[in-house]
Amino acid sequence: MKRALKSFIERAIPQQAQDGLWRAYRRWRTRGNRYTCPLCGAHLKTLWPRGLTHPVLKQYDIIGGGYRDQATCPICGSTERERLVRLFIRHRTDLLQRPARLLHVAPEPQLGRILQTAPMLDYLSADLYAEDVMVTMDITDIQYPEASFDAIICNHVLEHVPDDERAMRELHRVLKQGGWAILQVPYSERIAISVEDPAITTPEDRARAFGQEDHVRIYAKADYLARLTRAGFRVAPLHWWEEGAEFGNPDNRYGLMPRETLFVCRK
Repeated sequence: MKRALKSFIERAIPQQAQDGLWRAYRRWRTRGNRYTCPLCGAHLKTLWPRGLTHPVLKQYDIIGGGYRDQATCPICGSTERERLVRLFIRHRTDLLQRPARLLHVAPEPQLGRILQTAPMLDYLSADLYAEDVMVTMDITDIQYPEASFDAIICNHVLEHVPDDERAMRELHRVLKQGGWAILQVPYSERIAISVEDPAITTPEDRARAFGQEDHVRIYAKADYLARLTRAGFRVAPLHWWEEGAEFGNPDNRYGLMPRETLFVCRK
């Protein structure tokens, strides 16, 4: 039935209209009262699974990585980290209530769309490789003056960067005094020292060692915090499960990742 319906729609209806129909279909199929997506507002009975299953992810109990049964919004595609950052911006900052300049590195699609349309926000998206961004940027050598941005979002990027501490120093340099940065990475609480080896270079070996073909390390949580501190940041970890209903407690209404600390970095 579903296959026949899909085939008919693909033959008979223009692509733009198809996209709207499939969104409406997914909304109907997944509607419920278990979750609410803070990005698209959908009320859902379930989220879609997401993530990789490399053994090393389970070995180190990686938070922010690995396979999760309830992860992706079936309507807008937002992930747990997008929803967490959205809630932080909404409830713990005034970013969208005043003129401000935001640097969004490797922008998450749905979060980026919301921020880009904020009327008072001077939004800049950046990436080293992606083409659908405003500027090409190497975060180890950012071509912007000191104190250029009121806020920075750079999620799940630093685990890809060989010289991550140089990148951290650059992000700190271009952040304004009093500004904040969200710099999320996958991490482990089981180890004290990050796992990294510059001799591991092939995609296959990196997947085995670090859990993903383009990762260059597994961060130990304490070590990651120490690196951020050495770069000049004052880090205030936010544990969303200790917050109130604004973050969906007590029943994880917004489908956030259990135990994922939000690393709020200030200058």
